[in-house]
Amino acid sequence: MRIVALTFGTEGDTRPMVALCRGLLDAGHDVTLLAEKAGATYAAALGVPFVALAGDMADELRRAASRLSRSAVDARMVARALAGIANANAASWMRAALDRSRDAQAIVCAGLAIYVGLSVAESLGIPAIGAGLQPLMPTRAFASPFLPPLRLPGFLNRASHGFVLGAMWRAFRGAINDARRDVAQQPSRQRAWDDYRVLFGMSPTLVPPPSDWDERVAITGYWFGPRDPGFVPEPRLVEFLGAGEPPVYVGFGSMLGFDRERVLAAVLGALDGRRALLHSGWSGFADTSLPASVLRIGHVPHDWLFPQTGVVVHHGGAGTTHTAARAGVPSIVLPFAADQFFWATRLEALGVAPPMLTHAQLDATRLRERLEAARAHRMHERAREVALEMSTQTGVANAVERIEACAQRQVRLHVSATDRRSSEAASEKVKSDPAFPEPTFDQPSGNSCSASRTQ
Repeated sequence: MRIVALTFGTEGDTRPMVALCRGLLDAGHDVTLLAEKAGATYAAALGVPFVALAGDMADELRRAASRLSRSAVDARMVARALAGIANANAASWMRAALDRSRDAQAIVCAGLAIYVGLSVAESLGIPAIGAGLQPLMPTRAFASPFLPPLRLPGFLNRASHGFVLGAMWRAFRGAINDARRDVAQQPSRQRAWDDYRVLFGMSPTLVPPPSDWDERVAITGYWFGPRDPGFVPEPRLVEFLGAGEPPVYVGFGSMLGFDRERVLAAVLGALDGRRALLHSGWSGFADTSLPASVLRIGHVPHDWLFPQTGVVVHHGGAGTTHTAARAGVPSIVLPFAADQFFWATRLEALGVAPPMLTHAQLDATRLRERLEAARAHRMHERAREVALEMSTQTGVANAVERIEACAQRQVRLHVSATDRRSSEAASEKVKSDPAFPEPTFDQPSGNSCSASRTQ
């Protein structure tokens, strides 16, 4: 089966899609991934055919960060920057996706490119499967993860999802409709899609499936991929890890626009001489002289590194959250924006992280208190229990199975429709005979893999 996967985001958004594509390839399918160019290295390492989409995520976010306050992270500015990237490249992405998908049986779409993928699937009459790392479908169980943590009654939880999804569609609708007209010769849409299957690459340990989600929506488990076979750790890192107790890891991935000097001062004060690894990330965090007990590192695969640490201090991205939890190591979350607050509360609820520490609250004393809590024996025991549960989850295999079922159902609908057309043609020969009344047939349900719709 020919499948096209389409996404655009940071490396943390792209790596799970690479892992999912590798699983589809291993199942015997012909797969191509279209994504932000930074994902090319990992895709090549896993042998996943890759096409780089227009746009540079790191460059655009750095430009946006240059306009941010150094004392706080402006989530609205980040959201506008992300929308700007998608809107500026919508036509280019749609053109690339159409070119690659004309012989495909399904499109798996995610991230900033999801509306492009849904439009292309609609244009070609093939199934679209949404892929997500955050639970963005309406439910009474919890509020939208893109809102600050809120304790709301069930009906407001559900309404919050509609509010966020509606705001997202309005932010992208103009550019998507322009691309639909200019590239795909499609009419404009006023409302977003609500009739496609959605797979969430999340652990059910962190997000138990809500009881009010219908059959279209599934939590498959996180999409962990194999480690880059070419990875070799630097000798100085291996030496540091073997020279004492497991260090504290501190890293904020692709986060930008924060006061690095203030955060570093709080981190070093909280460590108070403890061994630590500081990841520089996109921001260049910790790019200065450090105590001998602290080692600055570049990119190192988290699945290799985290099990060798004692505590993971991070921003609360979906990928880092899941990798830390599966490594059996407690977390301390310093969320910046978007879904990071949601993941911080999930880790705390599981008993594998102390309460989150926002940037407004951050100082050496508060971070030191959370380090002590995360180092406690009970939290480490609980972290090991969670890791054991997650080790049995097969997210990629579950997602592959559902994608196959969705695409195969559409093939059956196509064959059924073809048979019906043949039957209708044959019936024309006997229309004049009153003994053979003209048959009527229901039509197949478009490019959706499920008849149910979001209410």
